[in-house]
Amino acid sequence: MKILVTGGAGFIGSHVTDAYCDEGHEVLIVDNMAFGKEENINPKAKFYQIDITSDELTKLIEKEKFDVINHHAAQMNIRMSVDDPAFDANTNIIGSLKIYEAARKNGVKKIIFASTGGAIYGDQDFFPADENHPQRPCSPYGIAKLANEKYLDYYAQVYGIQTVIFRYTNVFGPRQNPLGEAGVVAIFADKMLSGKQPVINGDGKNTRDYVYVSDLVRANVLALGEETSGIYNICTNTERDVNEIFHTLKEILRSDFDEYHGPEKKGEQRRSVCSYDKIKNDLGWKPEVDFMDGMRATAEFFIEKFK
Repeated sequence: MKILVTGGAGFIGSHVTDAYCDEGHEVLIVDNMAFGKEENINPKAKFYQIDITSDELTKLIEKEKFDVINHHAAQMNIRMSVDDPAFDANTNIIGSLKIYEAARKNGVKKIIFASTGGAIYGDQDFFPADENHPQRPCSPYGIAKLANEKYLDYYAQVYGIQTVIFRYTNVFGPRQNPLGEAGVVAIFADKMLSGKQPVINGDGKNTRDYVYVSDLVRANVLALGEETSGIYNICTNTERDVNEIFHTLKEILRSDFDEYHGPEKKGEQRRSVCSYDKIKNDLGWKPEVDFMDGMRATAEFFIEKFK
């Protein structure tokens, strides 16, 4: 297949690109390099430094005639979306719509979209949340992700484009950016190794569902199946709080830092955990990487960076 991966030089997109290249697909990467890194770019893929809001991307889709578009490029900062909703919407909604329109006009058969679990479900009514849980996003970022899901449903119904939507929970693993607002595993590992005190927001008892990046990649490979479509949580069914993340990394990295708690961040969900029963039943997917193994692999990646 000929596949376009947007955001293919970033954390998740680069891992997906690697897997597609390993499967023998022809892969093109588009990334504006705001968060992407040159060392993440697979040498087997063609790379174009293009922003998804640019007309250059439309022209590329017209020229290359892709079979599949895997759309991971996004404005990912939730707080930035709160501070500047129009900027967030321009990238995450308008930029995405340009991709979908170009796909429609140029015979793209399938679009795989990276959505979100926690930011779409909001404060949960039940635990773990399945795909039918009420959707009540409380940030422009979450609203934009949900809007993309609705637009993709439109393109599926009206134009027959197959769509696969993955609602990721908290993804962690090698290549994660430790300088953003999200990715507590990467942030804490980077802080500990650079000799800086990690700060736990509030009491550290907020829970999230942490899924290792290679498990998520397997789902993106399965999504290429000819008949595969639908909305799926990619998660582990397991809650872990921030204090556990801190102490796990402290043990692995043999850090001397003790817990330090700063002010809690207003508006954060207290609990977030999702169910993967639907994708297990439909596609046979389930998380396979043990949490501790994933944490060790992530820690080793950051140790290498500091050598």
